[in-house]
Amino acid sequence: MTETRAKPVEITEAQKQQYQEEGYFILESALDDGQLEYIRGECDRLRLEMEAEMARESEKSRGITHKGSRYFISNRHRDNPSLRPYIFSEIMAEICRSTLGETAYLFHEQFVVKGPEVGMKFGWHQDSGYVGFDHRPYMSCWAALDDVSDENGTVYILPFSRAGTRRRQDHRIVDETNDKIGYFGDDPGVPVVAPAGSIAVFSSVSFHRSSPNTSDGWRRVYLTQYSAEPILTEDGTRNWSNAEPFLVEGERVTTE
Repeated sequence: MTETRAKPVEITEAQKQQYQEEGYFILESALDDGQLEYIRGECDRLRLEMEAEMARESEKSRGITHKGSRYFISNRHRDNPSLRPYIFSEIMAEICRSTLGETAYLFHEQFVVKGPEVGMKFGWHQDSGYVGFDHRPYMSCWAALDDVSDENGTVYILPFSRAGTRRRQDHRIVDETNDKIGYFGDDPGVPVVAPAGSIAVFSSVSFHRSSPNTSDGWRRVYLTQYSAEPILTEDGTRNWSNAEPFLVEGERVTTE
């Protein structure tokens, strides 16, 4: 996949301020048709590979993945270098500059897929809740590969001002799903209702959840996450996930 764009995307000062004050902003129709089509194809191929692996092992679930319902397919750029032009694209660089600053590392990436009619909901959590200890917050780019709505399992984001915190909270594990839950209030959050190619940008300490997919189509998302510094394990002996340099003094040092 080559790095192509139908039009430049401008991140406004209002969006930058909203990220700092409320923990998120939305870029509508940020990706072009070529990028979307390619990433969708990779998502479908990798989902089928995971389904085949789980069938061979007679697995119905694998962590927070539940066969036929909800899939988390992580860090496949390591053996699929054709994803790198998107991960390290100029639009990702601009999002990083607008949220993290002049230094950025790739922290994590994964496809998140919900099956038609049976796609499970995902409970209120902070991404930092899955790391499980205090660290400098990182940033998530939740790219919708399909039109997203409440019907097909979109994400709901809880603004900092309504969550009452911008710090990592302790999470509880739900035995039935292996989800980690960190918010137990009644606020429904702000739904991301947007066309395919839109990106929800949010902090790793922003609470978010997603509704079940009750539509007759797949709901596919590609999530890329970036940090302002390497995030190490709690004992400091190794990287928690990835720590690949992306921006140094605002300039891309990795492009593909």
